[in-house]
Amino acid sequence: MRFLSITALLLSTAGSVAAEPSVEVMHFWTSGGEAAALGVVRDKVVSEGVSWADAPVAGGGGDQAKTVLQARIASGNPPAAMLMLGQNIIDWAKEDMLGNVDALAKTQGWDAALPEAVKQFTKVDGHYVSVPTNVHRTDMIWASKAAFDRIGAAYPTSWEELNALAPKFLEAGIIPLAHGGQAWQEAYMFEAVALGVGGADFYRKALIELDDATLRGPEMVAVFAQMANLRGMVDANFSGRDWNLASAMVIKGEAAMQIMGDWAKGEFTNAGKLPGDDYACIPVPKAKGDGFVYLVNSLSLFTQTEPDLIRGQEVLATAIMDPAVQIAFNQAKGAIPARTDIDLSAMDACAQATSASLAKNDGAGTAVPTFAGTHAANATVAAAATDTITKFFNSKMTAEEGAAALADAIAAAL
Repeated sequence: MRFLSITALLLSTAGSVAAEPSVEVMHFWTSGGEAAALGVVRDKVVSEGVSWADAPVAGGGGDQAKTVLQARIASGNPPAAMLMLGQNIIDWAKEDMLGNVDALAKTQGWDAALPEAVKQFTKVDGHYVSVPTNVHRTDMIWASKAAFDRIGAAYPTSWEELNALAPKFLEAGIIPLAHGGQAWQEAYMFEAVALGVGGADFYRKALIELDDATLRGPEMVAVFAQMANLRGMVDANFSGRDWNLASAMVIKGEAAMQIMGDWAKGEFTNAGKLPGDDYACIPVPKAKGDGFVYLVNSLSLFTQTEPDLIRGQEVLATAIMDPAVQIAFNQAKGAIPARTDIDLSAMDACAQATSASLAKNDGAGTAVPTFAGTHAANATVAAAATDTITKFFNSKMTAEEGAAALADAIAAAL
């Protein structure tokens, strides 16, 4: 792996006229809550005298951003920093495309401040090639208090209860499940259902170890059966809807629930809604013990040769890891800080509950990495599975056919 020394490069240009430090950040944080969160980092970077070049690429799942990045790489013009997920970071590091901020990380004590789950996707072969902004929980339900109050129902604690609510909401003129019919959204819904129906051991065996027998087994059929129940709860216009527009349906009380990662909370916060008063943030029902699906967001650092660009990366990394920035960023983003040494008293009840649940599940071995977000498996496998999952959700395939098709797709991708 190829790495550059920030100090050496700065010294080599001593006596020359230094350009203004700058950093270009490519990302797919384009919804209201996401933009507000990134603005916290941007403001801190700019306050340190570094010019910020924003390079947003629309598309919540990041597929479009990956395409744009590949074109930039091919033209020899990578951004200084890029929002990417999981195995994609490891792949680019293995291609010798990422630099590091090891000296900075050592000075600032990152090893002690970050949990192992985060370091797995930011520290590659012992080098910090990516800087973590937050941890997301993906197995979440966002529920409209007004919608539940209207039918006089409690929030569901089992899949049976959730399924039984659908006809009651429909009778009241409320869409049971807000959903954006995009492949990446259905993949995240699937992993939440997989953990909720099958449990952490099943999730690990099926979606991390990719065990063929488990992928074809009765528990996976049960997962697809629940997915079939959910596809009967969405409205007729769900196809192609962006995730934040689905969140807005819950915010307005037009829909009762959304199954989405906790980045959705940023939309509720941005709309001035409060947990408990206006909405509920609850994990999906767990049929077999506890569990927690996590996703690590971070900005990866592409190798730069100009001292001003390297300085920009250094300032960006320091800003992201600043405790105050971590709090403010995640208040807007809806997630929890990547650092574990931060006082969370300023965070809302949802964030505090999520943080406590991660600690509990991490200690119990029931915290599992996101499959949809390419943490559990590489991008090729995740893409093949996502194609199958979205085909199932947008068809009348049976649960048995869905499980068989998923196993076949994953086997072909290995």
